[in-house]
Amino acid sequence: PPGAEPAGICLACSYECHGTHRLFELYTKRNFRCDCGNSKFKNLQCKLLPEKGRVNSGNKYNDNFYGLYCICKRPYPDPEDEIPDEMIQCIVCEDWFHGRHLGAVPPESGDFHEMVCQACMKRCHFLWAYASQLAVFLLVDMYLPVPPLTKANSLEDEGIVLKVEEGEEQKKEIKKESGVEHHDTKEEKQSEQFNEPSTSSGYCSQFLQKFPMEIAETTSEFSFTKSEEPVCKLKELQSKPFVKKDTATFWPSNWRSKLCTCEDCLKMYSELEVQFLTDECDTVLAYENKGTSDQETERRDPLMDTLNSMNRVQQVELICEYNDLKTELTDYLRRFADEGTVVKREDIQHFFEEFQSRKRRRTNRMQYYCS
Repeated sequence: PPGAEPAGICLACSYECHGTHRLFELYTKRNFRCDCGNSKFKNLQCKLLPEKGRVNSGNKYNDNFYGLYCICKRPYPDPEDEIPDEMIQCIVCEDWFHGRHLGAVPPESGDFHEMVCQACMKRCHFLWAYASQLAVFLLVDMYLPVPPLTKANSLEDEGIVLKVEEGEEQKKEIKKESGVEHHDTKEEKQSEQFNEPSTSSGYCSQFLQKFPMEIAETTSEFSFTKSEEPVCKLKELQSKPFVKKDTATFWPSNWRSKLCTCEDCLKMYSELEVQFLTDECDTVLAYENKGTSDQETERRDPLMDTLNSMNRVQQVELICEYNDLKTELTDYLRRFADEGTVVKREDIQHFFEEFQSRKRRRTNRMQYYCS
């Protein structure tokens, strides 16, 4: 009611205890417990679970519980909004946002799996370091190219050392086979200054300029250092240039698995109350897949599952027994229907006793087999 505290109830209680109440369907809410029958409702006891705590202290409530969504604080569907626009749920705050109110044009729905809104990106600012390489729209919009390779900014300075050693005799043999024998070129002199092979300075510089994204991803995932101490992925990314914008970000399906899980980062996740970001089972996609698999399990026929676990002879025997039981039980119950009498528990027990007796008599007889 107006002026009352917001409360959330589960689907079962919405059917059993709140049939006359106005309800807003909010889809998924993380770590939420049903409020039905607690102190938020006066003179209402839960019919499914009467003994409940007075308050669910772990529950979080936002404007969605008043039927309002997005930064525009409008209902959905909005009768006054004539612009067709889909709403997207933020995986952190779990509020829903119009696509046009995210500060960035959302990619096609099939190009991303999760979204973090503008406010949550400000609060979880560490995500911007990951966004420069993982977020969907940043691949085109926000990437900063790697600067050309120079003596002051070489791969060796980044902790990556490339060494290709060739003996003098091997070099002479290669030159003789190619029919060209000459002295050091300009590129070879330059490579000596860098203590690298002749192709490293010129070719790698051109390659970095031509394919900056590929090299950036490679250097972020592989680090060849002498130290065996665990390296924080976040610190490595923060040491490189990245851009912060006042926009939402859109992420692919596997981005959570690439977040750092070192001790310092786990502590930071806990302080920001976003520990769930490292859990791939927390995603809405995983939630929907679990529901789909549960429905498939419920739709499965127990008889067919049993048959599939048997050999051919056992399958035939079970089918015959099942058909005999079905025929005899149908004939037995038809007599009650014709007479208009009620089937009692004693009648069913009597039927199965007679059925078992007839089955024993059949199995005790002599059986004949074809040779």
